[in-house]
Amino acid sequence: MTNTATIHHLDTKPAAVAPTYEELAARFRPIFARIAEDAVRREQERELPYEAVRCLREAGFGRVRIPLKYGGFGATISQFFRLLVELAEADSNVSHLLRGHFAFLESRINHTDESVREFWFPKIVEGALIGYAMAELTAVTGTSATIAQQDGKWFLNGKKYYSTGTIYADWIVASVVDGEERVSVALPATAPGVTRIDDWDGFGQRMTGSGTTVFEQVEIQPEHINRRLTGKDSYAQSYQKAFLQLILLASIAGVGRAVKRDGIAFVQRKTRAFGVLGESSPRHDPLVQRVVGRLASLSFAADTIVEGIARTLDEVHQARLADTADEALYVDTEIKAFQAQQIVIDLVLQASTLLFEVGGASATSESRRLDRHWRNARTAASHNPAIFRERAIGDYYLNGTVPDAAWLAAEKEQQEAREQAQETSRAGQ
Repeated sequence: MTNTATIHHLDTKPAAVAPTYEELAARFRPIFARIAEDAVRREQERELPYEAVRCLREAGFGRVRIPLKYGGFGATISQFFRLLVELAEADSNVSHLLRGHFAFLESRINHTDESVREFWFPKIVEGALIGYAMAELTAVTGTSATIAQQDGKWFLNGKKYYSTGTIYADWIVASVVDGEERVSVALPATAPGVTRIDDWDGFGQRMTGSGTTVFEQVEIQPEHINRRLTGKDSYAQSYQKAFLQLILLASIAGVGRAVKRDGIAFVQRKTRAFGVLGESSPRHDPLVQRVVGRLASLSFAADTIVEGIARTLDEVHQARLADTADEALYVDTEIKAFQAQQIVIDLVLQASTLLFEVGGASATSESRRLDRHWRNARTAASHNPAIFRERAIGDYYLNGTVPDAAWLAAEKEQQEAREQAQETSRAGQ
């Protein structure tokens, strides 16, 4: 299934020499091809892609962004997203289920504490995958999952939904509250008291494992509790949100590529066309050619936008390493990602509908599952609703309002209140 010679070559390159994109792609393309071969069957049988995840894990896909000196491949952000689009073309479920892993990894790459990298990078280099358990099915927006101390130990309790990737993961990152403070915790996925349930019932992205995760009196080690960023670093969350959004957009752009691929293959195999007596060659029909030309153009545009935002993130990452990144740079990056979201979604949804114009009713056959492209793109596009982002873009340009300004202000107020309470407590002692 994998190209052993290529993998060996890449693993034995001098540590100081970063691989080219083609070297990275050559390592993973045989796996991507195998994933694509089974995509329709998995869709028909709703089979979770454990085998695909295993192959990617063994080939080191999870460590592709880790710097060379830590045992990773040192891929740039641009290289990483190009790879992710290729994977999404094979199966957007698989690229999507890795969203939490790569988002968490990126936050560790950019962390100011070297001990954080020393803790996490060896685990990921050895093959560990990270899943996210953040959102909840509650009546109000917020976090009800809690951590609390009992007899000197920390315990986690709560229930999460949209737990993308946790079913495949070795570690789970969850948002919780400690009293009134929001924090994140990282814990082994197989810890006693953790239950992962495949009850995601979305009509698209069906195999991402985005279901329920239950925590029942799960013991948490103190070093696995991460306090939220405050002050200047809180704006670095703009980078993280842009990165998270771009993973979704890469998955959607990959759907656009798959639409183009399947549209071409469908036409090339056909030997008859509507309204033409006897055998014919639809591939030479100017109308069909026009449809395929449109599919190719829509996919090209989506790819180009994703690549552009990836380059922007690369620039911000380098500025952060040089300690020259400021609030304006972070906010500008977030706005650009929001703008890309508006257009990439529209382009690929157009393509996944237009695909059915390349043929007649046979294109709707369940055996082909061409409808999965629209369903997958539509489902991925529903994450972080674009209409809210569109409004935020307008407010930013019209009024200079940064995204999530109210949320950031509320967090700052809560942080100041906590600090004041601590100061008062110390004064009274």
